[in-house]
Parts: sequence; structure tokens; C-alpha cells
Amino acid sequence: MTDALLELDDVEARYGQMRALHGVSLEVGEGELVAVLGPNGAGKTTTLRAVSGTVRRSGKIAFAGKSIARRSPEAVARLGIAHVPEGRKVFSSLSVLENLEMGSYRSAARPRRAEGLDSVYGLFPVLRERRAQLAGSLSGGEQQMLAIGRGLMARPDLLLLDEPSQGLGPRIVEIIFEAIAAIRRARRLTILLVEQRVVEALELCDRGYVLEAGRVTLVGERETLLADPRVQHAYLGA
Repeated sequence: MTDALLELDDVEARYGQMRALHGVSLEVGEGELVAVLGPNGAGKTTTLRAVSGTVRRSGKIAFAGKSIARRSPEAVARLGIAHVPEGRKVFSSLSVLENLEMGSYRSAARPRRAEGLDSVYGLFPVLRERRAQLAGSLSGGEQQMLAIGRGLMARPDLLLLDEPSQGLGPRIVEIIFEAIAAIRRARRLTILLVEQRVVEALELCDRGYVLEAGRVTLVGERETLLADPRVQHAYLGA
């Protein structure tokens, strides 16, 4: 693995009195795509929220060598971490273009907004066609494209993708995963991906972590995980 851009060591997270993560440790090297896999309720989404600061957490979380465990979500975002949350969460009453422009809030991104828009429209041409349309009137797949595009507009160093295929039809899922692969080819962007579609996630990733009940139970390179009988039995139907 290359030098770690993101490090989690013994991270715990809570929702009120309920502990959702029990000492999670993982690393993401610069330029890597790392997948976080596991059943519903395993703590996958909470892991991303711990990184972006949208859940109460403790333990070591370091980004580019700096501790971010006590930083606010706004401060984490300014450092170059973009979180595309589960369920899209676009600004329904704003246009597609306004949503994308809101993504370029970082000082590193604002001067290159036009370049960012061209890049997003190249990935998702339908967003150019719909740029004046209210985001709330888009289909679910188009909203997911918009959410990813908005994250890319921040010109992040690390992109957190939470269930990008959730609730989408097979053809749209294919488009979304093709776009993620294209982003990697073009920019070597570092990505931490949470995804229920294990086969597609493993095809994309360099390495993966399997979470169960808030704990890491398995770690490995893509080929290692694909060949592991536990992964095949639990997630691949073998």
C-alpha cells in the first residue's frame, strides 16, 4: 500500500447511548479505492460519518498526517474530504447547476468552478441537459449523479461514497460504477466506498474491509477477498 492518506485506529462512534463502532481500524492509501463491505447495520455508514465528523466519535482519525477526530464537519470538508451521503440528499429546491456550484465551496475549488462543471458534465451528460431543472424533479439515478458531481466540484483529495447504487435500476447502477472507474482513471482520486453490491465494489476496489456489528472482521486485497470462502458464502452466493 502507498502512504496512508487516511488512518483510523481504534475508532468508536455513538448515536446517543448506542455504540455503533467498536474499535474500527483501517487505512486508505493515496490514490487507492478502498471498499467497506458488510450487512445492514454493520457500521459502514457510521464509519464514513466518523471520518466526516457527522457522528460523535473517539479514537485516532488522521488525514494527510493531521488529526481530524475533533474537527467539525465544516473543518473536515475544508481540508479536502467530500462526503456523498447515503440517500443522495440534493438540495431539491435548487437547480442542478446551483447544486453543483454549491459543491465548489473550498478555496481550492472556486477558481476552477468552470473546469469542474465541464468535468462533471463530461461524466454525466444528462446533468448538462438538466442544469436549469430543479434537483427535486430529477429521477433517483439523476439525483445520484448530481450528488457525486457536487462532491467532485469540491476538488477533494478524498471522496467518501456511501451506497451510490442504493435504490437504482441495473442500467443506472452500471452508469454510476462506470463513472467511478472513470474518475479514478482521470484523477487517481482517493475513494472510500461503502456499497451493498459486493461484486461491483470488489471489481472496482484495490482493497476491502468487511465490517460486522461495528467491528472489522476481514481485511484483504481485492483478489484475496473474492477468493475468501466467508465472502463467497455471505455475499457472493457461492
